[in-house]
Amino acid sequence: MIERFLKQTEFTSQEDFKQNLQYIVPDNFNFAYDVIDEWAKSHPDKLAILWSNDEGQSERITFSDLKKRSDQAASYFQQLGIGKGDSVMLILKRRVEFWIAVLGLHKIGAVAIPATHMLTTHDIIYRNTRADVKAIICVGEDYVQQQIADAMAESPTLKVVISIGPKVHEGFHDWQNEWQKAPEFVRPAEPVNSNDDTMLLYFTSGTSGKPKMVAHDYLYALGHLTTGVYWHNLKEDSIHITVADTGWAKAAWGKLYGQWLAGAAIFVFDHEKFTADKILRQIEKYRVTSFCAPPTVYRFMIHEDFNNYDLSSLKYCCTAGEALNPAVYDKFYERTGIRLMEGFGQTETTMTLCTMPWTKPKPGSMGLPNPQYDIDLVRPDGTSCEDGEKGEIVIRTGEGKPLGLFKGYYRDEELTANTWHDGMYHTGDMAWRDEDGYYWFEGRIDDVIKSSGYRIGPFEVESALMTHPSVVECAITGVPDDIRGMVVKATIILKDEWKAKAGDELIKELQEHVKRETAPYKYPRIIEFVDELPKTISGKIRRVEIRQKDSK
Repeated sequence: MIERFLKQTEFTSQEDFKQNLQYIVPDNFNFAYDVIDEWAKSHPDKLAILWSNDEGQSERITFSDLKKRSDQAASYFQQLGIGKGDSVMLILKRRVEFWIAVLGLHKIGAVAIPATHMLTTHDIIYRNTRADVKAIICVGEDYVQQQIADAMAESPTLKVVISIGPKVHEGFHDWQNEWQKAPEFVRPAEPVNSNDDTMLLYFTSGTSGKPKMVAHDYLYALGHLTTGVYWHNLKEDSIHITVADTGWAKAAWGKLYGQWLAGAAIFVFDHEKFTADKILRQIEKYRVTSFCAPPTVYRFMIHEDFNNYDLSSLKYCCTAGEALNPAVYDKFYERTGIRLMEGFGQTETTMTLCTMPWTKPKPGSMGLPNPQYDIDLVRPDGTSCEDGEKGEIVIRTGEGKPLGLFKGYYRDEELTANTWHDGMYHTGDMAWRDEDGYYWFEGRIDDVIKSSGYRIGPFEVESALMTHPSVVECAITGVPDDIRGMVVKATIILKDEWKAKAGDELIKELQEHVKRETAPYKYPRIIEFVDELPKTISGKIRRVEIRQKDSK
């Protein structure tokens, strides 16, 4: 498959990858037709999805099944008046219907808007009105359907609501009873899309403000080839699981496009409550070969006794979504012998920095640039940083928009211009680059702390704290100070067995620990112990909320 889209498919070094990665970009590329249907034609019985849930049920779906079901979904959508350019929100958790619906929408040129099941009525109204949502397909759960129903009166563009069951509220179409009755799908004679048409809209999780609408074109799917084939190191016999809700872009990264370009099977564990034990049992039972999850998941996993599981099938592991603490890397490697291969990107991009199979990981590093992008570190004046100098990660676009980069913020030209100007897309993320070209995360620009003339990145202090045995999770922020401008504050969740020790003595111990682990000037002068940290509905820490509370 990938030889249709790359001039060279095998790489032996980062230099080889950098010099010879070159895409063959078809006209009117459509992932559903050009990848899924092609696999169905050449390998109809090849496993595409291996699905299981926490009730013990499972299902095996081949590429032939995917083609037939997505064709049927496309016809069903057409019957309901959904067509090219229409916006359709998908609130489907980890149900199989998510993949069927996405592919069906691609086949008719409609715009898919994946969303989380945790949205409130207010959240749904905001998305409906901002994106002119015409239809919503949702799980058949009372809470979700009720939020949608309550939003309809203030959602003038919303015309169709569909429940996949088992419960179907009044006024909702019944997917299970209706979609198979749709007439046989006929693929349009003319292409339903151009390469630069909008295929996906993602609402970002909003760590510092209202969610932004990130618009991706049809080549975004092809841009994930490097994500699945090279970063995840997937082969045609791989079984890959990425821990991610389908409402977030991480699902597109890890359980949709790049994996099927590689010909791998996507393993889906449809569970309601995460536990490390459940995930490890699934890996053991279904002989999963490849795994990707945010560092938070690995933090939970390393507290399990790995002797209780047969993980012999597991060969390759990756992590992204937040910065990886070296302590977590070391403990996971010690228990499994598998090196965690870190990656970095945003909702606005595909994978931009990562550790590829042919490179040696440096624990805690974001890795090396994906040559799909022209990546640089720049100072506030736009000039390039030297090695060892902190700067903002940017993607240079002077020669055009690279494959995988977003089109812009939908219906927000001002915001787009603020982040994408002078031939550069500004990620807003700070890092420094070492002499080997590896990037090291410092934090969001807004999160960087300026204290007594020093610039301190939250992540480096958080990494130091995470090596202390008492710490489960922490967030570093700056607190205004009359003398130093700002001082470093640590907001910490302690392990249960340490909570009784919370007090001045433990605060002093943690401060001294940070001084030993990193430069002494970075230690937190203020430490607060809490039971939970403020987070977005996607699980990202809202440091801005901590700062706002401390500034009152």
